[in-house]
Amino acid sequence: MNRYFPQGLPRLEPAGLDGWMVRLFDAIDEGNMPWLTALVRDCESAFGDGLVDLVPSYTTLLVVFDPLRLTPGEARQRLVELLQWLEPDEEAQDAPVQELPVWYDASVGPELSRLAELADMNLEEVVACHSERSYRVFALGFAPGFAFMGSVDSRIEAPRLESPRRRVPAGSVAVAGQQTAAYPAVTPGGWNLIGRTPTVLFDRDREGFSLLRVGDRVRFVPIDRAEFERLGGDPRPMEEGA
Repeated sequence: MNRYFPQGLPRLEPAGLDGWMVRLFDAIDEGNMPWLTALVRDCESAFGDGLVDLVPSYTTLLVVFDPLRLTPGEARQRLVELLQWLEPDEEAQDAPVQELPVWYDASVGPELSRLAELADMNLEEVVACHSERSYRVFALGFAPGFAFMGSVDSRIEAPRLESPRRRVPAGSVAVAGQQTAAYPAVTPGGWNLIGRTPTVLFDRDREGFSLLRVGDRVRFVPIDRAEFERLGGDPRPMEEGA
C-alpha cells in the first residue's frame, strides 16, 4: 500500500460499524511514532466533521467516524488514499522533551530496593538509570491520562508485582517490564513504584485533559523532598497493606 512499508502492511481491519483499525506495524518501536502522529494529522484533515475519535497506540491507529456522514466503505477509501502517500512526521521525531520532577524515595517508591537488588545496583544508580534517558509515550489507557512510556534501560526492567495493590497514590512513578509510567489518579496497580511526581497529569479543566499525548518525549528529573513539597506534592508514605 505504501512503498515504505513491508508487504502486508499497513492493514485495515474493521472495528465495528463506525471504525477502522489501521495497523501500521507489527512490532513495538519508538520509530513507529512519527508515522502514527503523521497519520493522526492527516486523518484530522481528511475526515473533518466526519471524524469522531482517533486512538493511537503502539502499532495501530483506531479511526472512529460518524456513520451518518460516511459509510464504512467511504471511510476505508479515505484511509487507503492517505496511506498511499503517508510520510513520517519529522517534527514529532524531534519533539521537545517534557520534564516531570520526581522525588525518588523508598517511602513513596517501595520497589526502589527491589529494582536495585534485581539489577545489582545501589539506589542512586537505579535513580540515575531511570532519569538519564528520555522516553516516548507509546499509548494512553488503563486510566485517563495514564501514559505508557518506553523503553527503560534493560538493567532496571522488572516484572509486575505478583499481587496488585488496591490503592496506588496519584503521581506514583513506576516501572513494569520495558515500560515506565506515572499514575495520574488513585487507582489499583501492580507496577513497581520507585518515586512520586507532584505534576498533575490529568485535569478536566485542561484542554485535552491529559498532560501527556502519544508521541511526546518525557524525561524524569530527580528532586528532593523539599522541592517536591514546594511543588505541591503529597509526601505521605505508602499505606501499609495498600
